[in-house]
Amino acid sequence: MPAKPDTALDSRVMVVIPVYNHGATLRSVVEGVLSRHVHVLVVDDGSDDIPPHALDDLPVRIVRHEQNRGKGAAIRTGANVARSLGMSHIVTIDADGQHDPADLPLLLDAIARDENAIIVGARDFNTANVPGSSRFGRKFSNFWLRVQTGIAISDVQSGFRAYPLAVLEKLRFTENHYSFEVEILVRAAWAGFRLSEVDITVYYPPKGERVSHFRAFMDNLRLSLLNTRLTMRAIIPIPHRTFSQDETGAISAIHPLKSLRILLASEATPRELAMAAAMGMFLGTIPLIGLHSITILLVAGWFRMNKVVGLAVSQLCMPPFVPALCIEAGHFMRHGSFLTEISLQTLGYEALQRIWEWLLGSLLLAPILSLLIGGIVFVMAKGISMGLNGRSENEPQVRP
Repeated sequence: MPAKPDTALDSRVMVVIPVYNHGATLRSVVEGVLSRHVHVLVVDDGSDDIPPHALDDLPVRIVRHEQNRGKGAAIRTGANVARSLGMSHIVTIDADGQHDPADLPLLLDAIARDENAIIVGARDFNTANVPGSSRFGRKFSNFWLRVQTGIAISDVQSGFRAYPLAVLEKLRFTENHYSFEVEILVRAAWAGFRLSEVDITVYYPPKGERVSHFRAFMDNLRLSLLNTRLTMRAIIPIPHRTFSQDETGAISAIHPLKSLRILLASEATPRELAMAAAMGMFLGTIPLIGLHSITILLVAGWFRMNKVVGLAVSQLCMPPFVPALCIEAGHFMRHGSFLTEISLQTLGYEALQRIWEWLLGSLLLAPILSLLIGGIVFVMAKGISMGLNGRSENEPQVRP
């Protein structure tokens, strides 16, 4: 007997089962899902091992691609069908029997707690027969998601997920295969959607019984090319467009008050801006010759700091002022006196000594300058934030 929707939310969620040549396991997966949820859609991505009427006796919708187009394309087809039926969310579950339909209520409960988040089912790999390639692939994808978004989740490659349809409506994607499941998490995070996860079980049959359509060369190549593109985009200091607001324009250190107003309007807090400024000043002071920008962008991405603020503040460290201060401090630490001679000898022939003194001096000045700039940005942002809040409180309230 198929389940009946228990809540208004259940009636807005479609479970989508993308399938490609998993005829041996498809029926048991569909029956397991039907025992817990009433709205089920099978997207047959060009299979040739599923009889035409294999599921006719089950209350499921079926959509078929005439040719194999990839798992990502199947998920997007399922989302389009769900949207046309008035759904607000889809839950995807693999057709190979890896996921237990009994875990479906965990994802539905997570949707109820946060309807705007993508929910990922984090597989428990403390079980038998987990392939080494799956363990490595998960760690690999988890690492790059953290680099690209600053967000850490434990199972980027899990296919048991819940998506708000708004994610697929608002964002553009380039991937149609397994790599789609990585791309959508990164682009959704950039756009302001939350990523969440719930723990689920997983089943891997013994090696001889396992059926996988993941092609080691082509699919890993697609993932590598995708991660290259996403990482390059992540380090470009241009704000991502969020689904809830328009672009706010460029931010620069030349107009700090205007920049802070824009950033505060985008819900950045004074503390977050101050930390990003301190990080930019700290790394900008250290002699990472030719590597300042890339280092700041990677650190900001990893710790979810504001990249634009970090880069803008680091420009204050451009030669000659801050490097000269560091060199003077380093020279004093080495010799007990300041460097007073500026000549070809001291800046040319002794360049390696000056770089060493720059490094020594930066170890002293970087913490001091970062605290100073961070404090200034915090005070300025706090004042502007209070002004913005006071202005909004004084605006006339519009009542219906």
